[in-house]
Amino acid sequence: MSHPKRLKMMQQLMDKHQLKAIVLSSPTSQHYVSGYKAITYSRPLFYVHSQKESAFIVPGLEEEHARHVARVDRVIVYYEHPEQAHQGTNPVTSLLSYLQASVPVGKLGVEFNAVSIKVAKALIEAGWELVDVSDDLLGARVVKDAEELDLLRSAGKMVSLAVRASLEAVAPGVTELEIDQQGHRAALEEVSRLYPNTIAAVNAMTPSGVVRTVMPHVYSNTRRLEKGDILIHTHHVVLNGYIAECERTCFSREASDRQKEAFSVMLAAQQAAFDTIKAGVPMCDVDLAARAVIQKAGFGDYAIHRTGHSMGLDIHEPPFFRFDEKALLQEGMVFTVEPGFYVPGLGGFRHSDTVIITKDGYELVTNVASDLESMIL
Repeated sequence: MSHPKRLKMMQQLMDKHQLKAIVLSSPTSQHYVSGYKAITYSRPLFYVHSQKESAFIVPGLEEEHARHVARVDRVIVYYEHPEQAHQGTNPVTSLLSYLQASVPVGKLGVEFNAVSIKVAKALIEAGWELVDVSDDLLGARVVKDAEELDLLRSAGKMVSLAVRASLEAVAPGVTELEIDQQGHRAALEEVSRLYPNTIAAVNAMTPSGVVRTVMPHVYSNTRRLEKGDILIHTHHVVLNGYIAECERTCFSREASDRQKEAFSVMLAAQQAAFDTIKAGVPMCDVDLAARAVIQKAGFGDYAIHRTGHSMGLDIHEPPFFRFDEKALLQEGMVFTVEPGFYVPGLGGFRHSDTVIITKDGYELVTNVASDLESMIL
C-alpha cells in the first residue's frame, strides 16, 4: 500500500469513529503508516495524525533518523541532555502540548493494545475521550499489497537459504548456536549481494534433544548435538520490515522408528492444512484439518498450539489458523502453516512454511526439503 493510500486509510478511520486525531504508540503501526521505525529501547515515540497534519514526537537521539525517513509533516523533539532541556524533556508533556495547541479536544483514537496506562491516564485527564483503533489498524494490514508481497517473497527466498545452510551444519558435536550462525551468515551475505541499501535482520532458534524440543519456543544455547538427536530449527529473515518464516524438524544421523512415525504424522498434518487452504475457506477449517490427522494418529493431546499465524511487519500477526477463527481467507493474506505436537520422551515435531493465499489455493514462498530422508542429516 502506497503512503498516500495509508494516509487515506487513517482519514477513513477518523471519519468512521468521528475522531479529532489518532495517536499511534506501537512501533509497528508507526512504521506501517509513516515508513519509519525507531530502535526505541526505553524512549517512547508518538505518531499523531489529525485533519491538519501528521507529526512524530521523538527523543533527541532519533531526531536525524526521523527527519530523514519519516513521511510526516512535522517532527517534534524532546531531549534528555541539559543543553536542549529548555525545549522539553518529557515525551508525554510534549504529546499533550502538541495536541492542545493543534487539535480540538474530543474523541482521540489510540491503540489500546499498545498505549501505556500512564499515557492514557494523562490524555483522559486532559479531556480526551479515548477510542480504540487497534483492530482497525491490524485489519488494514491483513491483506498485503503487491509491494508487500514482493518483499515477503524475497524474504522467503532468503529464509529458505538460511535454513538450508543451517541444516548443512547439523552434526554430532556442533552446538545449537553454531547451527544458527551458519544460516545467519549465508542469508546476510546473499541479502547484501542482492538487495543493496536494504534493512535486513535474521533470527533463529534450534532446540535439540528430546527434552528441549518439547518446548516449542526456546532460545538456542551451547548444547552440543549428539548422534540421534532430534532438532527443530527455526529461521526468520526480515527485509525492510517484512518477515518470512521457515522451520524444519530434523535428526542428527538417525531417528528411532517411533520418531519416524511421528514425523510422518506431522508431515501429513501439514499437507492436510495445505490441501484446505484457498480464498473463501474459514480459517478454522485449516486448523481442524491438520488437527484431525494428528488426533487420528493418537497425538492429539500433544498438539498444543494453532496451525499458523499471519505474517507481515510482525512475526505473529492476527488472524490465525485456529479452531475457533471463523473469518474467511482472502487473496493476498500471508500465513505460516505449522501444525506441531510435542511428546515428552520422544521430542517435538513441527515444520513451518510461509504461504500467500490465492484464489484457488496458496503460493509457497519458502522452499526447503521437508521429507524424512532429507531431514536425517
